[in-house]
Amino acid sequence: MGVYLDYNASAPIEKEVLEIMIDVYQNTIGNPDSRTHNYGDNARSVVESARKQVAELLSVDSTEVYFTSGATESNNIAIRGLVDYAKTSGKNHIITTSIEHKAVLETIKHLADIGFEVDIVSPGNSGRVDSGSILNLIKDNTLLVSVMHVNNETGIIQPVEEIGDSLRNSEVFFHIDATQSCGKLVDEIRKMHYDMLSFSSHKMGGPQGVGVLVLRRRNGKRIPVKAITYGGQQENGIRPGTVPVALVAGCGEACRLAQNNYVENNAHSKIIKSMILNELQESGLDYQINGDIKYTIDSTLNIALKGISSEALMLSTKNYCGISNGSACTSKTYSPSYVLKAMGLTDEVISSSIRISWGHQSELEDIKSNLHRLLEIAYSMIN
Repeated sequence: MGVYLDYNASAPIEKEVLEIMIDVYQNTIGNPDSRTHNYGDNARSVVESARKQVAELLSVDSTEVYFTSGATESNNIAIRGLVDYAKTSGKNHIITTSIEHKAVLETIKHLADIGFEVDIVSPGNSGRVDSGSILNLIKDNTLLVSVMHVNNETGIIQPVEEIGDSLRNSEVFFHIDATQSCGKLVDEIRKMHYDMLSFSSHKMGGPQGVGVLVLRRRNGKRIPVKAITYGGQQENGIRPGTVPVALVAGCGEACRLAQNNYVENNAHSKIIKSMILNELQESGLDYQINGDIKYTIDSTLNIALKGISSEALMLSTKNYCGISNGSACTSKTYSPSYVLKAMGLTDEVISSSIRISWGHQSELEDIKSNLHRLLEIAYSMIN
């Protein structure tokens, strides 16, 4: 099987998370919105405990935390949930970037199809958008700015802190997709100014199928986001449907673990990053790091091994390293990475690029030995 190096697609579930979920599945019966018996009360207690764990990690009020099925749904609610407000306020201008996850880009493109005005900013070769290029587009009818914290393909940290500071006292809503940074850039997220934040549990050692949308208050009031699906009044009317108690408990436990261990975890990821860069330097290969490495999170590298097809390399080394050449949501199409294209990279560079991502569960020596074998195979492909 080799070593798993595709954490940005989905991180392995934490042992403690799985144990909590099994306990809830076995011992917590009932619907958390049932009000007529103790079973519902017990289930609700589990959900609210998890909500507090999420809130503590992010340093927000627990009443600002809403559980969803994942970041894709959270992003959709954050963006599409403002449609009614846009109609009544006359604010129908949205600003985003060309390197956002498809859950943001496709949602905003849908709004463009129904009459919204949309500006999409590209980052250039650095992979990092210029905050000024976004802020200069703001006008009287601007409704929303949506920018991811860390890009899922390149690991480049975007200037969301600067953007949030600038929008703090404006009437423009600011949404951050923090899927790749939550549980990692903990201190940074805690001090950022934003109105909405999304993440998925499974990117940080929690279960798949559950995520979070944070809706901050302005002047004591929740921003005017409405549900985009209909049913019950679960999650304070924002996300109808029975709350999956065990999944939510797992999400909460993943947040608790991240809060307790993020400093140590980040230090471990940094050591692995340094080792990978050293292996590349000693490989004899002609390569480049895609994006400005000084802005790259310590758990991701996007690397072009020049002259080598990434598809051929992945097939040839699948027994050594589980890697990817793009976002998991688009990788089945085998089309060139839209993120790398937005950065202005050539098709030749894009076709030779791979993404490597890891976490605190990754074993340094395990990565080193298997990556060394991958680089040897890559070297043999051009010699």
